[in-house]
Amino acid sequence: MLKKSLFVGLLFSFSLLYSQDEKLADKIVAVIGKSIVLQSDIEQQMLQYKAQRQNIERCEVFENFLMQKMLVNQARIDSIEISEVNVEMSLNNRMDYFLQQAGSQEKLEEYFNMPLNQIKDEMRESIREQMLTQKMQSEITKNIRITPSEVKEFYKSLPPDSIPMIDQQIEYKQILLYPSFAKQSIYETREKLLDIRKRILAGEKFSTLAVLYSEDPGSVTNGGEIGFMSRSELDPAYATAAFNLKPGAVSGIVESQFGFHIIQLIAREGDRVNTRHILIKPKITAKELQLAFNRLDSIARAIKADSITFEKAALIYSEDKTTRFASGQVVNPYTNSTLFELDQLPKEDFYILSKLNVGDISQPFQSKDENRKDAYKIVKLTGKKDPHRANLDDDYLLIQDLALESKKKKYVDEWIENKLSTTYFRIDPTFDCNFKINAWRKKN
Repeated sequence: MLKKSLFVGLLFSFSLLYSQDEKLADKIVAVIGKSIVLQSDIEQQMLQYKAQRQNIERCEVFENFLMQKMLVNQARIDSIEISEVNVEMSLNNRMDYFLQQAGSQEKLEEYFNMPLNQIKDEMRESIREQMLTQKMQSEITKNIRITPSEVKEFYKSLPPDSIPMIDQQIEYKQILLYPSFAKQSIYETREKLLDIRKRILAGEKFSTLAVLYSEDPGSVTNGGEIGFMSRSELDPAYATAAFNLKPGAVSGIVESQFGFHIIQLIAREGDRVNTRHILIKPKITAKELQLAFNRLDSIARAIKADSITFEKAALIYSEDKTTRFASGQVVNPYTNSTLFELDQLPKEDFYILSKLNVGDISQPFQSKDENRKDAYKIVKLTGKKDPHRANLDDDYLLIQDLALESKKKKYVDEWIENKLSTTYFRIDPTFDCNFKINAWRKKN
């Protein structure tokens, strides 16, 4: 079982009203519009920081809560909403992670001394407020941009010991092949979906059958519902089918990059649709896996024999649409640069790349693509950088992101300062804090 201090740290983002064995006494310490901050919120957050061995002042924690409540209050005034489906999806995803860390539902319930559904009830409102806060901040800062000169000024303003350390970084290229599905497996998958569709049309609930049969872990606990999404957020084939449905109607079989689906339209609002689906993936046999390995092994041998360059082979043979036309160059989805820190790599790729020298080409190995589909790869390590302090020449995109976030934070602080002049708020006078935003110290 995880140590309790570690597990509390994992729950840092939630303001649960419970410590290890007792419920903390509640007291309203601030009111912002129709939102409140409780003493227990602050105490619990302090406990979580302590568990993470972070030395954070109580007043800083308090001010963070005040800012969050201010943003939530304004989001409600502006009628900014978070759908219940998206709240539940986020809640379920986080609970799945915490259950995995705890080891079992029983251990999680034992730690908090309450059943799982009660833990989720305690977390739900926190998650909703976090999502509202993020959405409101995005709305406030959506037009904020930053210039190269501002990036340079930001970098120059950083104290030397505040410039971030960059771990070892690598660059690499890849050639990726997917195992083919056997015709029999595709046939069986389609037949299974056709049978499920017949049951739905005969009166069985789509959501119940989704829980029983769907292979999409992100939506199965919600009865297959994925929430409102635009056309660009969906797989093209899925989007075409979904946008052609009437509310309540069920599609035929739809093949996407993820597998085969049947889709039901729940609602449509403008250019966004809320759908539920049942996903079934054809099964790949050992024979298909071996065929993909053998094909990629032949390509690797040709490259190593100088019969073809890695870059040309990527263009001709790779089935990865995101890297094929870039000579196989892989781009870091977290930074949009070609550099990866080792812990940002897919675990299958990390094991292989960590053993290569610059210029080396790997043997074929089984891995996953960005959608976690089975694939085989060969990779070429094209660059390696030693750990260093970030600088404008090598790490411009990172510094640009930091500078932009700093500018956005200042803008949000100024927005709050101005908004407080027309917003009712009251702060418990026992909190004698030197707030960063001066307006919090206004007498009520």
